Amino acid sequence: MEHTHYISSEVISLHDLQEIISQHKSIALSEEAKVNIQKCRAYLDQKMALNDAPIYGINTGFGSLCNVKISNENLSQLQENLVKSHACGTGDEVPHEIVKIMLLLKIQSLSYGHSGVQLLTVERLVDFYNHDILPVIYNQGSLGASGDLAPLAHLSLPLLGEGEVYFEGTKVHSSVVLKKFNWQPIVLQSKEGLALLNGTQFMSAYGSYILLKAMKYSYLADLVGTISLEGFDGRQEPFNELIHYIRPHKGQIVTANRINEFLEDSQIIAQEKQHVQDPYSFRCIPQVHGASKDAIDYVKKVFKTEINSVTDNPNVFVGEDVIISGGNFHGQPLALALDFLGIALAELGSISERRTYQLISGLRGLPAFLVSNAGLNSGFMIPQYTAASIASQNKQLATPASVDSIVSSNGQEDHVSMGANAATKCLRIMENLERILAIELMNASQAIEFRRPLKSSDFIEMFLKSYREEVPLVTEDRILHYEIEKSVAFLNSFMIDMQE
Repeated sequence: MEHTHYISSEVISLHDLQEIISQHKSIALSEEAKVNIQKCRAYLDQKMALNDAPIYGINTGFGSLCNVKISNENLSQLQENLVKSHACGTGDEVPHEIVKIMLLLKIQSLSYGHSGVQLLTVERLVDFYNHDILPVIYNQGSLGASGDLAPLAHLSLPLLGEGEVYFEGTKVHSSVVLKKFNWQPIVLQSKEGLALLNGTQFMSAYGSYILLKAMKYSYLADLVGTISLEGFDGRQEPFNELIHYIRPHKGQIVTANRINEFLEDSQIIAQEKQHVQDPYSFRCIPQVHGASKDAIDYVKKVFKTEINSVTDNPNVFVGEDVIISGGNFHGQPLALALDFLGIALAELGSISERRTYQLISGLRGLPAFLVSNAGLNSGFMIPQYTAASIASQNKQLATPASVDSIVSSNGQEDHVSMGANAATKCLRIMENLERILAIELMNASQAIEFRRPLKSSDFIEMFLKSYREEVPLVTEDRILHYEIEKSVAFLNSFMIDMQE
């Protein structure tokens, strides 16, 4: 197995990203990437030597200070000042897994040779990645336009021997790690600070991380929903392919087919039913889960484009002999996509909570709250409260961030995406969905026990057998907080190879 991923101009997919992360691959710059970076830097140095005209962010101030010309002897100080002054993050620390993706995506974006950075700078970022030197970054401070300035400033501080990093499980000042590896702080050249700070890698890393989870939990929502269907003694007719081929949304068809596969040879689904119809939360799983799948597919396309893009500013085009100041740092495509993804994930949680509610309602031969001797035992009464509160919070979190904008930089940056806020709250929605589905699994697995001696499909029975090793059947009241946590851990540990 190849344990090094070479950064190049080849398209990197979310599946590639998952492989790099899950297999703990090291990364290295390809020869192509090294040449692109060096050619661009040499071009920029030559341009600066021969041309005294102001070029935004290279020999001028930043933002609304763009008309202030900076002398050549102060260009390194200008870039260092930029990084330090923009390190204004606050809030919670960004999860380590997402910081690592930020490093990878920043390296990828700089490798195309349109950013004007030194090869040494990019190679130091590669060293950080490979040695698990993770800058301490905070999740508040980015407007999602002009790039993720504050988070990327914190990502960049350790290049200068500033700021803090996590190394070998401990938070230390970056100078400690530089000394350990005998590395000198990078002396930033013209434009480098701006190349590091402009970019969408905070939004992109959050989105990529959430998408990898979303693809998995879309599958698990289908599986847990099918177990609930069995526990509720539901009907299979709503999953007949004939229905879905006359309304052929891709996600709807995929969901129905998957549920039919889950139900193959189930005794429970095959038994004669006493009821004619199921509630929407069961009957409309293909339509609701399918719509979320289609939303996830759209968001995947947006992020696949983004993680293979140059998103700093200005952009250097060596072949065309031009440096262009534009707006590739603007996060609007990501902000809209992250809001859409948040809504899609919130809906998976919303319908899951409704199935949980149906299961505890004392219907179809199931005991109230899924426990014998109800009254003395409250059974599964209160986990539904918990699921309801989380589902409600997700509805609040699903309010779009991308429709908001606040003027910054003295009016120069007068429309921003708020994509960073969309990213951080989308992660919270994703984490909430994990808990809601864990609670549904607790209820669904309990309900199926009241259908014995009938069995579900071999696949579902195998899945439930593994689950029961972690969470035993509830026969009398016990502290269910621990069971919720174990259920979340069980779903997180479930391995699925999600091809794109």
